Order: sequence, then structure tokens, then C-alpha cells
Amino acid sequence: MKPSTRIKSVGTKVTEEQFAALESRAHAQELTLSEWVRAELLKTNDVVGTVPGNVLLAEIMASRTILLNLVYSISKGQPMTAEAMQELIRRTDDNKAKRAQELLGEVVPQTTTGHSAKADVEDEREN
Repeated sequence: MKPSTRIKSVGTKVTEEQFAALESRAHAQELTLSEWVRAELLKTNDVVGTVPGNVLLAEIMASRTILLNLVYSISKGQPMTAEAMQELIRRTDDNKAKRAQELLGEVVPQTTTGHSAKADVEDEREN
């Protein structure tokens, strides 16, 4: 099957310094500026999948776990003792990074093809 022909373009103006920075990033990944910009523009999930995004997701999920456990305990008329709360926090903290990674693995592809941006560009070059 013949690959799609690119017929549309996207453009913007940048300063000399910004252009040099963009070129540097492209060359660091062994891509032309055009290839690098295309890959960057087509990336999904800017925050999720990054280290700060993963930490944020882990903390949100941990807070959610603690809150749901508290609400469940209260709804059953069972008081949450200080010891039970400390144990809940410890368990949640021990598992939060693993749970975030599991969730990310379920919903976040690396790119549209499941490869790195460089691999996607190399696939396009071959076609």
C-alpha cells in the first residue's frame, strides 16, 4: 500500500536563537529539523509519561486511594484509627509508583506507532 503523501504544512516564525536551539535538539536526535519538528508536533500526552507527569499521577492516585478508603470506612460506620491511617498511608506510598506505571501502560502509547520518534522517522524514510 502506498503511504500518504504530505500535502499540508504548518509554519511559524522564531528568533535566530530559538531556531538554533531547535536545530540543536534535532541534530542531537540525528534528525533533520523538519523531521524533528514533525515528530514533536505529533507527540501525544505532553505531561503523562514524563518523570514529573509520572510523579504527579502517582501522587494523585495515592491521594485517591486514601480518600476512597476513608470514605468507605466512614460509610460502614467504622472509625479510622491513627494506626490504621498510618498503615493505609504506608501501603499506598509503597505501591503508588507501581500503580501509576500500570495505569500508564494501559492507556499511553509511546507514539502513534508504539516506537520512539526516531524509529517512526526511520520507518517513514524507508517508505
